[in-house]
Amino acid sequence: MKHFEVVKTDSTTRARICRLKTAHGVVHTPVFMPVATQGTVKAVSQEDLKGIGTECILANTYHLYLRPGLDVLEKFAGLHNFMGHQGPILTDSGGYQVYSLSDLRKITDNGVHFTSHIDGSPHLFTPERVIDYQARIGSDIRTCLDVCVENPATRDAAAEALKRTKAWAERSQRHFKATTAHIDGAAKPLLFGIIQGATFPDLRKEAALHMAETVNPDGFAVGGLSVGETKNQMHASLAVVTETLPKDRPVYFMGLGSPEDIWEAVEFGADMFDCVLPTRNARNGQALTSQGRFYVKNAPYKKDESALDPDCDCYTCKNYSRAYLSHLFKAKELLMNQLLSIHNLRFLINQTRIMREAIKNGDFLAKKKAFHDSYFRNSPRPNRD
Repeated sequence: MKHFEVVKTDSTTRARICRLKTAHGVVHTPVFMPVATQGTVKAVSQEDLKGIGTECILANTYHLYLRPGLDVLEKFAGLHNFMGHQGPILTDSGGYQVYSLSDLRKITDNGVHFTSHIDGSPHLFTPERVIDYQARIGSDIRTCLDVCVENPATRDAAAEALKRTKAWAERSQRHFKATTAHIDGAAKPLLFGIIQGATFPDLRKEAALHMAETVNPDGFAVGGLSVGETKNQMHASLAVVTETLPKDRPVYFMGLGSPEDIWEAVEFGADMFDCVLPTRNARNGQALTSQGRFYVKNAPYKKDESALDPDCDCYTCKNYSRAYLSHLFKAKELLMNQLLSIHNLRFLINQTRIMREAIKNGDFLAKKKAFHDSYFRNSPRPNRD
């Protein structure tokens, strides 16, 4: 694959360093991608995103389709210009968002009929339409429409959802090829296929084989995990997928944002990650640090002169104390949202940088252990069952 290069693979795990080429730049993996669901990373400016080393962001087709609307984005020649972002953008197809509208949607073989959560207007997403919508958004990496299932899901429900997801992926790929055939070289967008199957390893393997052998997209996205299943279920599902997929394309784990989970997923062979967790937690006053998570509002930090994380190089840690951030949170000052979001995003981006260096130096497992020893120093590790 001309757009993808495996630079180095760890000798004892599936962890690897890769380069993914897009129309708006190269993405170095492992990579964490801040989420700009509606064309903005909440409380964070474009200058902030540059400052924390962002290589790619994620936006959502469903939300952008409804607001501001595709006609507005086309007027600005795409989302990059509209939001002032010059780096790579990946768009989620909106399948998960439509799934969450359980009372407002109906799934058929043709697509998803749903009612807007904004104004109640009716809409239809088909695999072909979603490809067209992402073209109008102008994203560099696009995804196939898929069918998500609740957790826990019955085997019958997971199998039925997978059947539709597979058929929709084939339709998406055919339409994508037909509508991008005129685009050459580096300007051509990429298509990622989403692998479903809930927590059933045999369904996950079936999905991975079908995606690799029949759909044959530019990359693979693992959907339907990190939605409440146990750690063991997550790892087993991811393992069978990465064991089955060819190694010449990127693997994107959708919606994963806990640093300990990202370390595990990279060990299993995943390359790309996104999640709203770092900014959502920031708005609730929770900081992600090398010494674990803590809430700045808690009493011990009222007079604490130290930085959020002594090992962090972000703007917030260089300029502000825990005491000041605690004050901002208690005073309900909006600046707190920005400063803590900058830190949490930088923390996760920095973790992926540490992973790349560890793979390069041949000590990935040692660095992973060092992370866990520090991160869980003051709290128990989560139960895997």
